[in-house]
Amino acid sequence: MIHPQLKNPKFYFMILTDIVMFVLALSGSYLIRFEALPETIPVQQIFHLLLWIVPLKLAVFFSFDLYRGMWRYTSVRDFWALARACFVSTVLIILILLITKRFMGYSRGVFLIDLLLTFILTGGVRMAIRSYFTSRAVSQVITRIPDNIKLTRVLIIGAGAAGEKILREILDNYTLRYDVVGFIDDDLTKQGRSIHGVPVLGNVDRLQKIFQREEIQQILIAVPSASGDQIRRIVEACRKSNISYKILPGIGHLIDGSVSVKLLRDISYEDLLGRSPVQLDTEGIRNYLDGKTVLVTGCGGSIGSELCRQIVKYQPGRLILLDSSESNLFQIQMEMQNEYYYQNAKVILGQIQDEVLMNSVFGKYKPEVVFHAAAYKHVPMMEKNPWQAVTNNIIGSRVLMETALRHQVDRFVVVSTDKAVRPTNVMGASKRVTELIMQCLQGNHTKFMAVRFGNVVGSSGSVIPFFRRQIEQGGPVTVTHSEVNRFFMTIPEASQMILQAGTMGESGEIFILRMGTPVKIADMARDLIRLSGKEPDVDIKIVYTGLREGEKLYEELITAGEDILPTGHKKVMVLRSNGHHTDAGALEEARKNLYREIDELAKIAARHDAKGIKTRLKEIVPEFTPQENEGVL
Repeated sequence: MIHPQLKNPKFYFMILTDIVMFVLALSGSYLIRFEALPETIPVQQIFHLLLWIVPLKLAVFFSFDLYRGMWRYTSVRDFWALARACFVSTVLIILILLITKRFMGYSRGVFLIDLLLTFILTGGVRMAIRSYFTSRAVSQVITRIPDNIKLTRVLIIGAGAAGEKILREILDNYTLRYDVVGFIDDDLTKQGRSIHGVPVLGNVDRLQKIFQREEIQQILIAVPSASGDQIRRIVEACRKSNISYKILPGIGHLIDGSVSVKLLRDISYEDLLGRSPVQLDTEGIRNYLDGKTVLVTGCGGSIGSELCRQIVKYQPGRLILLDSSESNLFQIQMEMQNEYYYQNAKVILGQIQDEVLMNSVFGKYKPEVVFHAAAYKHVPMMEKNPWQAVTNNIIGSRVLMETALRHQVDRFVVVSTDKAVRPTNVMGASKRVTELIMQCLQGNHTKFMAVRFGNVVGSSGSVIPFFRRQIEQGGPVTVTHSEVNRFFMTIPEASQMILQAGTMGESGEIFILRMGTPVKIADMARDLIRLSGKEPDVDIKIVYTGLREGEKLYEELITAGEDILPTGHKKVMVLRSNGHHTDAGALEEARKNLYREIDELAKIAARHDAKGIKTRLKEIVPEFTPQENEGVL
């Protein structure tokens, strides 16, 4: 069967063009070397050399795939390939002459000049063709744009790699109808310089003056690594000048490193949070996930689903999706199949406290790594229905961990919370008991570990979607207390750090993630109101309603008696409790005592005795301070 390329006349045109360039390059190199004096130029030698040099160069160019691409789309990568092909062909020519002629009667300078001329001439032809088609496409688009449609005057903030790519796409694609007036960048070394002819006009502090002088209509923020404070400054300047703005997602969202105008979106609260990008030990994560069978409980939740998205990048052999919510489970299954093209996922609808089901799942699929993200986490809901926190968060976790131990799972990662620290609510106390179970099971074949972190922006039950709905309805925005604050991180960051902690755990550690500075919920509400284009306490009122049941003003990440130690990762720390047992006998005794108390707790939960549950939880977790409230029953 004839290859389709051999039927394309443009393919032969490309070859013929390069042949002409090869002839001109070698002839030109002799003219330059012998100063264009006819009597000194060895014409016969040139002719003999061309007979075998031209086929040699063609063969080398073919080996570098220089005739597969379309010259109208020639890129920097193509020029690097061209440069390598020219160099290799010159080295081969010199080696052949050394072996066959010992370079007798040949000028070495000729072939160095030939190398340079070959690259310039062949590269020049490719660039000329690209320029021709680009200018023709631009002229065709311009003729289609009606005279009454004006280009939007835009300013790109960020004169770095991302900003340059955005500009290049705009210049190459006139259908975007953008007129880039200039760049803004705080880097003093870039001031007064230009990118593709577009000047860097100043820094962020000069935004207001530049807006007025240049009649800017839109801002494109192309600084993926910008901090929250920088984004706030830009947003405030745009808001004062009544200018719309869009932002390129942060580095954590640019999974494949691609940058495009299509990725520009409205600014979200995650941008104002300004969490720095996570530096992952990708090799370590790949070592324990690549080719393995991985089970994710609560896979349809905010953290569980993002864990699945992160895990499939490391090519697990099989992914077991377990969730009790039918709709959430179906959604993550479809996402894995249709968006991530991962077909080796097994879907299990069920509850982790179902011991028979869990034993069947582990027996059939034999997971080697488990990420346990299934839990009830809504604080006021668990205060009113504490038996569900016991059944799901405690009993379910114990069933899952014991099953993993029996089936010799390699790693088991428990997703915990900062609310387990000196808990004031049932949910936090139930997660602390889960941590205690995990620590009592250390020292076996399975490496158990827990990861403790704060609130996750945008997760189910998060305050941000709630505030947004209130703003859309015209307010008021309800905040429990003017001083209440919380630690926040993004969903991708939390999931990535869970994977990172999985590389470190050896025996019952509790890892905590550096959450940065806590954020006041009232300040968060004001930021969200401003992002919606309104003014806090003027257009949208903020109303304080008082702390909810089980809620406290400040969250903590460590409690009394816990030693905090650094790890090999700057964003991950490890906790070891003063009561942390290492002796096998002491561990077994602690486990028996804990299980006895949990069994009593389960009996109380079966009676739906809210007060009794809190009393028993206080005995298991002495630092627990229960609230004086009643359950729904």
